[in-house]
Amino acid sequence: MTSQQLQSRGALRIGCAGWTIAREAAPTFDTEGSHLERYARVLGTVEINSSFYRPHQSKTYARWAASVPPGFRFAVKMPRAITHDAGLAGIEAPLRQFAGEAGALGDKLGCLLVQLPPKSAFDGAVAGAFFARVKESFGCMLACEARHPSWFGEDATALLEREGVTRVIADPAKGQAGPHVPTTQAMYVRLHGSPRIYYSTYSPAYIAQLARDLDTHARQGREVWIIFDNTASGAALPNALELRAALGLDLGLTPAPGPGLPA
Repeated sequence: MTSQQLQSRGALRIGCAGWTIAREAAPTFDTEGSHLERYARVLGTVEINSSFYRPHQSKTYARWAASVPPGFRFAVKMPRAITHDAGLAGIEAPLRQFAGEAGALGDKLGCLLVQLPPKSAFDGAVAGAFFARVKESFGCMLACEARHPSWFGEDATALLEREGVTRVIADPAKGQAGPHVPTTQAMYVRLHGSPRIYYSTYSPAYIAQLARDLDTHARQGREVWIIFDNTASGAALPNALELRAALGLDLGLTPAPGPGLPA
């Protein structure tokens, strides 16, 4: 592969929902430092889910940012107080608080994840005002994992495209009746585990195909985030390591071209 081709490749960001290192995966990681420091020496991305349930002080985010290499990027899940309790409306105070906290990650904040409850139907006026307000507070990528069927209609797609919000590809998908319709050139994929959500591990065959898919999208210059959220049984970290190996990231190799994830 030429240097020009390498420069045109998109970023592949592979990580887990959280940086816990289970005993089974421990031999892959150094023993020195915190779990985050050890994790970040191997994987370049993590999704912070705990922010959904409780706030973290800005000094905590700053400490996390200081614990990882320069190229490491965090995705941070927006608090449920905004996405679930408030329903995206009247969120000025909690959004200001969240921005003051998570903003301490600085340039290591790569993406905000907005996950909506299955009962939340699409309201164009509310959603438009919400995303506009979020973009005033954050300058990073925005990804939305909506789970009500109305969020997959033409109006919702048009709004996400207009606001530059990346529609999440989730496995298993919820609320999506048809094929994935992208809303930006970036991709954010959340692998929750299937058939048993949060528990099931992904097979070697699935990982191998995923690697070929991702390579196709990287060749097209897309930024792709892959987050393994099948954490309940400890399957996420081994799956992330298997995907890195299948992509040849540990050896500087390139997998054979294959069909992509939904375009």
